[in-house]
Amino acid sequence: MVIDLSVRRLFCDARDCARRTFTEQIEGLSTRYGRRTPRLQDLLRVIALALAGRAGTRLATMLHTTVSRVTLLNLIMALPEPAVTAPRILGVDDFATKRGRVYGTVLIDGESHRPIDLLPDREADTLATWLANHPGGEVICRDRASTYADGARARAPDAIQVADRWHLWNNLATAVERTVIAHRPCLHETDPQASARAAAAAPAELNPDTGGEKWVVTRTRERYLAVQRLLARGWTISAIGRELGLARHTAGRYARCENLHGLTDRTIRTTRLDDYKPYLIQRWNDGCTDAARLFREIRARGYPGRTPQAVRRYLRPLRTVAGPVPAPPPVPKPHRVAHWIMRHPDRLHADEESRLKDIMARCPQLNAVHRHVRAFAQMLCNLQGENLTVWIDAVRADDLPVLHSFAANLHNDRDAITAGLTQVWSSGPTEGQVNRIKMLKRQMYGRAGFALLRKRVLLT
Repeated sequence: MVIDLSVRRLFCDARDCARRTFTEQIEGLSTRYGRRTPRLQDLLRVIALALAGRAGTRLATMLHTTVSRVTLLNLIMALPEPAVTAPRILGVDDFATKRGRVYGTVLIDGESHRPIDLLPDREADTLATWLANHPGGEVICRDRASTYADGARARAPDAIQVADRWHLWNNLATAVERTVIAHRPCLHETDPQASARAAAAAPAELNPDTGGEKWVVTRTRERYLAVQRLLARGWTISAIGRELGLARHTAGRYARCENLHGLTDRTIRTTRLDDYKPYLIQRWNDGCTDAARLFREIRARGYPGRTPQAVRRYLRPLRTVAGPVPAPPPVPKPHRVAHWIMRHPDRLHADEESRLKDIMARCPQLNAVHRHVRAFAQMLCNLQGENLTVWIDAVRADDLPVLHSFAANLHNDRDAITAGLTQVWSSGPTEGQVNRIKMLKRQMYGRAGFALLRKRVLLT
């Protein structure tokens, strides 16, 4: 449709007027120097805010409007920013603009769940400056990071800091899994058949030529002792790795290990082959003893290994056993046992509950962990933060080094954690905004910067 519009051309008679002639504008239809009508301009702004550049261009093309992605981004940048006011309940969390490299901070209103500002980094000074310019916050909901705690303490000392409950539960889950890993021998059933299998597999840790310990076991023990010795002197993980010629994650694994037996004893290690061992025993008893053939069969069943070496090592001690070999009972993975401990008892299946009871009966430490987890869950769900000190003392009374570290971290941030276990406020709405920022960021590939992302977050 083409509109043939006639308008008046106006002249100014004043001699000192710089504009001698101009064209009459029609309200709602035309603007000075405008290439589009105000209605079309508003439509393109809505498209730009919803879809940003290239996606917005494709939608505009379907609406018979030709526009470039840069034009849509410029429409966003031309919009005025909303007024920033300090909310009574402030939610703080970080988000990644370039994962692992560049991070920002999102601030939301804890009552309306609306974002109120985005900060270009996640430094304590940046948050402190924002709080100094926007005083009046009464509650600050944050995660367990010390950066935001320091920034809030510097410029809003009277505000109540509330540690998020989900992060507390997640940190506890990590501590529980590390404790289960430290007690992996307890996951194995101590029945006579299991003992026979362990005895048959024990020669795999010895050198068949000399009868002594394998060099891998010796090296593992020496590395563990060296890392623990340097760790006791106060060395960092990076410095230990450089000193011993180890990768940082390898040095960290030796530093976090609390059970050397779990590193050197192959019979209690969890491997990718564990799920396929019952099938290998069944085929072995059927008469198939070719390791290469068995490797091809389990590869067809989903085994991720690329070489048959692990299969050969597992079958080697079986060649000295006369008669059929009993199938090993399934050994649960440590992360699965930790999941059973962390899950609500009413949501456990009957077999999971039975296996968990057997494990706790064999291991008093895991039984104590299960008891502490239940107490913490009761405190978290019922908002009984006044019981936090009692819970920390109960954990310290048991021989659970990993939980001791978790309890020490709770004690160092006791006020915020007590408030998190007492107040109804949490960082849940802030996490929702972080997920929304991730979605908006994915749409803004190209050279779109932080300022554009900030405009979209605050205006949508």
